[in-house]
Amino acid sequence: MALRFGVLGTGYWAREAHATALDAHPGTELVAVWGRDPAKTGAFAERFGIQGHNDLDRLLAEVDAVAIAVPPDVQAELAVAAAAAGRHLLLDKPVALSVDAADRVAAAAAEHGVATMVFVTLRFLPEVAAWMDQVTAAVGWHGGDGAWLGTALQPGSPFAGSAWRHRKGALWDLGPHMLSLVLPVLGPVEGVAAGTGHGDTVHLVLHHQGGAASTLALSQTVPPPAEGIDLRLWGPEGRAAVPGFRLDHLTALDAAIGQFTELVAAGATEHPCDVRLGRDSVAVLEAAERFLAAAPDARAVAVR
Repeated sequence: MALRFGVLGTGYWAREAHATALDAHPGTELVAVWGRDPAKTGAFAERFGIQGHNDLDRLLAEVDAVAIAVPPDVQAELAVAAAAAGRHLLLDKPVALSVDAADRVAAAAAEHGVATMVFVTLRFLPEVAAWMDQVTAAVGWHGGDGAWLGTALQPGSPFAGSAWRHRKGALWDLGPHMLSLVLPVLGPVEGVAAGTGHGDTVHLVLHHQGGAASTLALSQTVPPPAEGIDLRLWGPEGRAAVPGFRLDHLTALDAAIGQFTELVAAGATEHPCDVRLGRDSVAVLEAAERFLAAAPDARAVAVR
């Protein structure tokens, strides 16, 4: 039986990513959408031939799972409510804008025994997923350096009008993507230092448990010729770099949805990209934000 999904949110990403992928996947049935704006909710529902709701409880009564595509501070509230209703959670990144809120989502999911998955595009692209299998099987990596330099806040981008992205910048928008690669390979982060650059550019220095260190550069405001995504690791086995890939969110979502439906069918709740990874990423981002707000001579801020 197909997993019945509701989408929470009516914006660009909810329509063109989550709803489009769920509508096309053979293992899911898109049945409803929830939104705060009745006109947008109605238009969304009409496009996909589904029920539109402004009452969250009514949507939750019709579905097995929800895909949440709203600003991260709103997502945390909705995720807790959906988990309390026993609905499985396909979450967006970041899962929240504070560790406390992320902890509430994780606690609600654990209490009610629901499956969770945080959709981070890179982890579900076939080339990157295969590379991650190889590098996580190796041990003893000493460090890494990577960057996601993008243009999502430039005029003409579908994300250019995103208020939370302008407010929180590349740190919170792109940080979860890169951390989803770095944390499983180099281990949990114990301390963070950070600095800023042009536009919303942020540079992170991460100190991992066990002695490894990594650096990440994040920006959504680089000139288009400077766009690019890369990550390199080094250690006793030599060097390893993320292979070339096409940044195709629908391909990645199709893979994520497939893994999610298998997780639910097996009655399992743990996945490499579940809410725990989302929570640990938020902890790093919150620490970096505290560092940037501190005195210029502040030492690395501990991750709690």
